[in-house]
Amino acid sequence: MTTEPLYVKEAKSISKAKGSLLFVESVPDIRFGEIVDVRLANGEVKLGQAIDISKETSVIQVFGGVSEVDLIGCKVRFKGETLRLPVSKDLLGRIFNGRAEPMDGAPPIVPEDYLDVNGEPINPASRIPPAEFIESGLSCIDGLNALVRGQKLPIFSGSGLPHNRIVAQIMRQATVKGTDEQFAIVFAAIGVSYDDASFFMKNLEQTGSLDRTVAFINTASDPVIERISTPRLALTAAEYLAWEHDMHVLVIITDMTNYCEALRELSAMKEEIPSRRGYPGYMYTDLAMIYERAGRIKGKEGSVTIMPILTMPDDDITHPIPDLTGYITEGQVVLSRALDRKGIYPPIDVFLSLSRMMKEGIGPGKTREDHNNVFMQSYAVYAEGVYLREISTIVGADALTDRDRQYLAAADRFENEFISQGENEKRTVEETLGISWDIFASLPEEELKLISQEFIKKYLPKKD
Repeated sequence: MTTEPLYVKEAKSISKAKGSLLFVESVPDIRFGEIVDVRLANGEVKLGQAIDISKETSVIQVFGGVSEVDLIGCKVRFKGETLRLPVSKDLLGRIFNGRAEPMDGAPPIVPEDYLDVNGEPINPASRIPPAEFIESGLSCIDGLNALVRGQKLPIFSGSGLPHNRIVAQIMRQATVKGTDEQFAIVFAAIGVSYDDASFFMKNLEQTGSLDRTVAFINTASDPVIERISTPRLALTAAEYLAWEHDMHVLVIITDMTNYCEALRELSAMKEEIPSRRGYPGYMYTDLAMIYERAGRIKGKEGSVTIMPILTMPDDDITHPIPDLTGYITEGQVVLSRALDRKGIYPPIDVFLSLSRMMKEGIGPGKTREDHNNVFMQSYAVYAEGVYLREISTIVGADALTDRDRQYLAAADRFENEFISQGENEKRTVEETLGISWDIFASLPEEELKLISQEFIKKYLPKKD
């Protein structure tokens, strides 16, 4: 025998339905984000959430969508609570949809607690600045755009570029430098194709990483409205594992562009005044509420590190989505279509990529004493080589000096030996720095102006 759930209040009437939204007569004392049950005229009950509240009307988003709504026969009942995720350590190894329902054929978890998916605000005074180097195994990240524990470092990609393969490689390889400790992975797929979702799941299964992974999958065929809840569910699971079980958690969210498109669609349904390119004016605040859940807290051993992926529409880095993301996050890894056309993997654009936490995460006791010098000299050598490559197309290679040709060769080596590496090749940071030193050795020693003589004597390979 089943019992009727306890409801706090019920809306008296529904004024209209639009897409997955219901506009109901305002109910006193309800809260933003409050959960409701929507009972359709045919007896079907769907979960909903209050997303806008005013004196006259409240707007309800229905998970799963609604169609052919009978405005008279439909009832909206408020539960008096916000959307909560049932949590326990049994989350690891499980796959859920955008409503936190199991989609792996296993039964629901037995929860230890229920957590608000919007998270709890972290006292800024209790935050610890990110400073522990994460070894991703990719030279272009470890050597030039270091990722540190508790950082938020997005990947800016474009349609057809191998961002999924790069993230899968990081998921397999990421460790905190100096330990054998692996990350727990929380993976959120937002509006992705079945092929993309299947790629990640197969990759995790084949590498034995699935048992330390929690996945939330919202495919392109799922209701658009569920794309709003998917990253929040993932981050709530990550916070639980980090703060309650002292785990280092790496959160991968793909694709944040689909999330922002869902925000825009939802805003249009609510008939809000649009901002840049039709996106809602509060998109910056909304993205910040997601990204700022990364970090470390005093007295807690765990950490939450976020690597969101977004595909830039038309490869435009000034588009509102990458533009606003860049303001919030601590750098970005940008993929290059030009390098991808050359067959270079991973095609990471050295000049557009940046990690603002780089200097805090490298150096003696973290990576190696020469890391910062090598980082600056690598940029200088590659930049000079690329500049001369462009000049040579105008004046011809015969007009170049011997010094110019050395830099051209160094730039080619940098692309083919430093940036390029195998999809299953994991390099230590020492190996990454060693590749740079080998390239420096092809140049006259007096050209290494950004490296101290102490490090040149110690690390520069001797010429035969």
